[in-house]
Amino acid sequence: MDKKIVNLQTSKSLEKMKELVDSLTFTKNFRSASAEEWYLFLPGFQDPRTKGAAGKAIIHYNLYGTKEIFINTTIIYDDPSLHQPEMKYIVQAFSEEVINRLVGYADTLLSVHAGENSYDTEYLGG
Repeated sequence: MDKKIVNLQTSKSLEKMKELVDSLTFTKNFRSASAEEWYLFLPGFQDPRTKGAAGKAIIHYNLYGTKEIFINTTIIYDDPSLHQPEMKYIVQAFSEEVINRLVGYADTLLSVHAGENSYDTEYLGG
């Protein structure tokens, strides 16, 4: 069976996604010697219970010796609209931007919790 691969992303949809990602803001809620928690404010999304941040990122630093630093990051999206399958690429774009801004180029294990759009991945800083 031949399946055609159709790219549904247009230059207009990519531009809109970039606009959304660029307007992502966050604020630090908690910090300890080995972890940070950040509230994520995403344009057009919010926690339905608190009407506040659409999600949170928890960054846990595991330090092994002086040469190896590995970071475990968990992102939890509270807005149920981000759990819908059609929001998969938006969730991935937001999550990647959070890693880029808050963690940088360190080796990172990422766990994203967003309903059907949940996933785990690894970033290697090189």
